[in-house]
Amino acid sequence: MITSFPGLADLTGSRMLAEIGDDRHRFADARALKSYAGSAPVTRASGKTISISHRRIKNDRLAAVGWGWATTLVVLPGPGQLHYRRRRDHGDRHAPAVRHLFNKMLGQLYHCLQTHQPYDPVKAFGEPTAETRSPTAA
Repeated sequence: MITSFPGLADLTGSRMLAEIGDDRHRFADARALKSYAGSAPVTRASGKTISISHRRIKNDRLAAVGWGWATTLVVLPGPGQLHYRRRRDHGDRHAPAVRHLFNKMLGQLYHCLQTHQPYDPVKAFGEPTAETRSPTAA
């Protein structure tokens, strides 16, 4: 099931599972797992000022393997690369776009581990449309 995810092979997949742990009830929801991994943004509001930044307190080993996983997805043609390109076109710099992609994939990983289903790119990224379809798929 873990190897059904693009970019997660034997080594990175086992490292990801080792850092998450084998207790499926350890995290209440995907949001808790994302916070633990450091991929969820931190929003601070004070008066009229809102600040959105990345987490500094996290599981560094899980964040490192996640960064490698998301960077692999940026290079591989497919919905992950298209999502990264949309984030870059939206105005994100490289690091926030990769972190957002990791955040999205981590939510899918949590869902698949809870429901015992393999990865489905349509559930993760939606149906491909004419504008989101990669040029190699045409």
